[in-house]
Amino acid sequence: MSPRLVVLGPPGAGKTTVGELLAAKLGVTFRDVDADIVESAGKPISDIFTQDGEPVFRAMEEEAVLKGLTEHDGVLALGGGAVLSARTRENLKGHTVVFLNVGMAEGVRRTGLSSARPLLTGVNPRATFKALLDARLPLYREVATVEVLTDDLDPEQVADAVIKGVE
Repeated sequence: MSPRLVVLGPPGAGKTTVGELLAAKLGVTFRDVDADIVESAGKPISDIFTQDGEPVFRAMEEEAVLKGLTEHDGVLALGGGAVLSARTRENLKGHTVVFLNVGMAEGVRRTGLSSARPLLTGVNPRATFKALLDARLPLYREVATVEVLTDDLDPEQVADAVIKGVE
């Protein structure tokens, strides 16, 4: 079993919203790795970060991604930082991976610098978001088979562009 599509990108790219639309358009189920982690941990991701630390979260994320890649046959959305794991990047080989790209200004606008996003809280969230994009962009592109810039598109348009890109 293998996902039909794997969706990834930075915070605010629309992974969940577009992933759900893609699943509906393709007639398959949607699964979100972050939701799997919350369910298995029994607490929000922000609590995992603050109580257990980022390394614990990343280990949980790596396992949840592998599980999703082997158990799910619909659309699988990964958390924004999943690509930081070399093991995850290796496991993504051979899958159809959709990179939903978002520019810094639009990403900051969409996330609202939410405290529910643990890596975007701090003294200068815009600088944090920029550093996050700078570090992850090459990794997203390394694993992606399709890239869609989402800045000027609504979720329906993004989903349509993804489907066109994977056909």
